[in-house]
Amino acid sequence: MNAAAVEVRELWHAYPDGTEALRGVSFRIAPGEAVALVGGNGAGKSTLLLHLAGLLIPRRGEVRLGDLRVTRETAAAARRAIGMVFQDPDDQLFMPTVAEDVAFGPLNAGLEPDEAEARVVAALERVGAAHLRDRPPYRLSAGEKRAVALAAALAMSPEILLLDEPSSGLDPRGRRRLIELLREFPHTRIVATHDLELVVEVCSRAIVLDAGRVVADAPAEEALNDEPLMLAHALERPHILRHSHPHG
Repeated sequence: MNAAAVEVRELWHAYPDGTEALRGVSFRIAPGEAVALVGGNGAGKSTLLLHLAGLLIPRRGEVRLGDLRVTRETAAAARRAIGMVFQDPDDQLFMPTVAEDVAFGPLNAGLEPDEAEARVVAALERVGAAHLRDRPPYRLSAGEKRAVALAAALAMSPEILLLDEPSSGLDPRGRRRLIELLREFPHTRIVATHDLELVVEVCSRAIVLDAGRVVADAPAEEALNDEPLMLAHALERPHILRHSHPHG
């Protein structure tokens, strides 16, 4: 039995134009751990998330979700273990109503309508969006869309949540609500973000990527408080580590 929720071994990925997005990435993440993927633009964060979600298949190296090795043959099973929230919620909200969007995944996984509806109710309540169920997604605010996208991921009862820039476009109140939710979830959480203050509040560990390589893997506060490390890899030490914070 593999004790890790996620294990990546010597993962490489090159795009058709020859760009090497990942170059020998390796790490292990324990069940229930909250881990940040941080780095400048082009560091490889989104490409790595797509491999973890089974949307890109390793050609060189290995990705494991628990005991399951992600291959072309097992990708569908891997996706059932994953709940992914994309950077732009409009990329995953496309049904006429919020309830239909949240039900889409469970219904397509073969659940009966009654069971899918129960998941919709539970997921929307979990993110504080039950009152939005009959609204069309295009009429929602950025924060509401983010909450619904998260509910759609939770409705699949995933073991692992992948979040790509989850605080992007949120106002302070929406961002605070998101942070509170992410801190409460028992899932294994992997958060790719430039919001390093969110990392300090949500994640116990940070993996720093640069040009497709892991350049640091340490407790989040230790890594993000290392100003020379941050500056060397297109990042800055977050203000939350320089000053006291009302939510700390």
